[in-house]
Amino acid sequence: MKKMLLVVSGVFLMLMTSIAVTHAVTPAGHITINDADWMKSKTGTWAGLKDGKTYWYKLDKNAQLWWSTDCKKWAAVAGGMWADKDGKWLKIGEGKLWWTADGGKNFSEVPEWKWEGPKGEWYKFDAKWTLWVNSK
Repeated sequence: MKKMLLVVSGVFLMLMTSIAVTHAVTPAGHITINDADWMKSKTGTWAGLKDGKTYWYKLDKNAQLWWSTDCKKWAAVAGGMWADKDGKWLKIGEGKLWWTADGGKNFSEVPEWKWEGPKGEWYKFDAKWTLWVNSK
């Protein structure tokens, strides 16, 4: 009986360790969305929030960032950054999508180049900087 209890305890500890390691190596904010849920954006624009106000963003042919409050008048974004739903700042540089949660001191590549918009919508870029949105 003691041996059985020891074996069950050992299996339980291995399972708990496995779960803890899985959570430790999964990037924060990472979510898997089925490829069938993504559609190419018709407008090439995405929403972002700054100071409680909605801004619309888009990229030009050189992957330079532009913003607008009405999708009619556009201006280049100084610094080239926008914020996701969680307040992480995103930017494009060195041919990759980067984000930071510390105000721009340390950047890391965005997993799968996906981020969540202010209303729970998801966006991603492909290798040609085409914008995709989830269809949910």
